Amino acid sequence: PDLNNLKSAIKEISKVVKSGQIVIIESTVYPGVCEDIVKPLLDKYCKGYLLAHCPERINPGDEKWDISNIPRVIGGINKKSAKKCKELYSSIVNAELVVLKDIKSVESTKILENIFRDVNIALVNEMAQSFYRMGIDITEVIRGASSKPFGFMPHFPGVGVGGHCIAVDPYYMIQKGKDTGLDHDFLIQARKINSGMPTYVLKLLQNSLNDLGMPIKGTKIAILGLSYKPDISDDRESPSYEIIRKLENKGANLNVYDPHVLEKSNVKNIEQALCGVDCVLITTAHKEFKEDLNIYKNIKLIVDGRNCLNKEEIKRGGSNYKGIGRR
Repeated sequence: PDLNNLKSAIKEISKVVKSGQIVIIESTVYPGVCEDIVKPLLDKYCKGYLLAHCPERINPGDEKWDISNIPRVIGGINKKSAKKCKELYSSIVNAELVVLKDIKSVESTKILENIFRDVNIALVNEMAQSFYRMGIDITEVIRGASSKPFGFMPHFPGVGVGGHCIAVDPYYMIQKGKDTGLDHDFLIQARKINSGMPTYVLKLLQNSLNDLGMPIKGTKIAILGLSYKPDISDDRESPSYEIIRKLENKGANLNVYDPHVLEKSNVKNIEQALCGVDCVLITTAHKEFKEDLNIYKNIKLIVDGRNCLNKEEIKRGGSNYKGIGRR
């Protein structure tokens, strides 16, 4: 884990922190960072300060949950720090504030939240590949399992995991485990599965083209989506870039388009993106790609890397359809 930005920030604010003021870390960190790294840096310059951790919780693009109504978890290096931190967030957040007994537990909470998502996405990505071989549509399986009112939470397969949290934070714990003498085999395997999804999708696309008597080399393909999740412009750790790189290495002719990341697209609109293409690969489920399925009519192959399109409607439009865990 690279903590240079955090260290730099602490060094800068330590020049002005006064006794009785509180320093709150919101960055996602591994257990021990606040006490083992942040506190010693502050101790060099400051006395009488308070130190707490309240890891950020935000879901970009979510119209329901925002900073004001998402519950938060709080912890301090002492009770006074935790109390002061809670007072501050009480003026910002109209939701539950959970104060834990120690700051390491709070650091671990955010790590566990993100690892929970990573391993469950890895599970469903692996099941999608298995069901595909059996001719079973995973979207139907998830729909059925989601009817259980307890003991199941739906996660969905796709071309890979991106963003600044899920694709990164498990490595914090993997490294911390090594430092304490534990190999996190489960976390490593989940990362391996999710990081391997771009390669899986590329094979799916290549095999599907081959079934149509077409190679990747020289084929005009539209890549729809650069951001890591729908309807936002954040493209950090997006699996789209690895897919693009792999396709370019194989000689594909690519139109790359994301209405939210136009500066990194090589076409200006969806019409240009689909002009003359034989294949479409959807890598982000933007609403612009789902609203009118007529735009895909008679394109030879649609690879739905987010399972966001109506499969039957695509087929009725004269296209071959492939999804993640769907034929």
